[in-house]
Amino acid sequence: MGSNRGSKTELNPEAMPRHIAIIMDGNGRWAKKRGLSRSMGHREGSRILKKIVEECYNLGIRYLTVFAFSCENWSRPREEVDQLFKLMMEYLKNSEKELRGKPVRIRVIGDRSGLPEELVSEICRVEKNTEHIEGLDLIIAINYGGRQDILNACRTLLDDYKNGRISESGITLDSLSDRLWTAGIPDPDLLIRTSGEIRFSNFLLWQCAYCELYFTDTLWPDFRKKHLHDAIAHYQRRERRFGGL
Repeated sequence: MGSNRGSKTELNPEAMPRHIAIIMDGNGRWAKKRGLSRSMGHREGSRILKKIVEECYNLGIRYLTVFAFSCENWSRPREEVDQLFKLMMEYLKNSEKELRGKPVRIRVIGDRSGLPEELVSEICRVEKNTEHIEGLDLIIAINYGGRQDILNACRTLLDDYKNGRISESGITLDSLSDRLWTAGIPDPDLLIRTSGEIRFSNFLLWQCAYCELYFTDTLWPDFRKKHLHDAIAHYQRRERRFGGL
């Protein structure tokens, strides 16, 4: 588990992770501690995301993937689910303006079936408007699950095989990876989870096979640039061998 204590963290600009993934956990607990509604916690978490996206761009991070809504989150109270979708709509509608001209491409991964039609429409609009941008790719996981991602890729691979679009010898790790929702996006180098929980929670299971893990007790609405720097510094101190010596 990473520590958030200490003075200003010095980072090596030559050893930055190319892709950071974040499980933004602790919004509800943050709100409860303050006697606020869970929706207020989610709103504050959305505000923090804007700041972290901007800092990732400033640091030269190429890809940032955040877990906004899991397939399992449907089991939450309907009012909270509706509030989460409302916040996502607001974030997407205001994202281009609030990024203040910074080159950020927005992409959404996950199962769009079952999502509100208005939200799907807004996702398509923002993706189309930013698809030409090269700078930071912000990948937002909405109605996403790692197991569902792998199952969907297997079904697509099987359909391609049955219809002659791929041979048996063409069924490889790479061909399956190319059918995941993250196709074309490099695997994360660093996964950060806030709020003290130490688990994947069905997030990017295939993609995080060799990523470095960083867990912090800090609740997501309390997460600041210095916490991001601490996580990256922790990553930079590790030796990545990918199964080798």
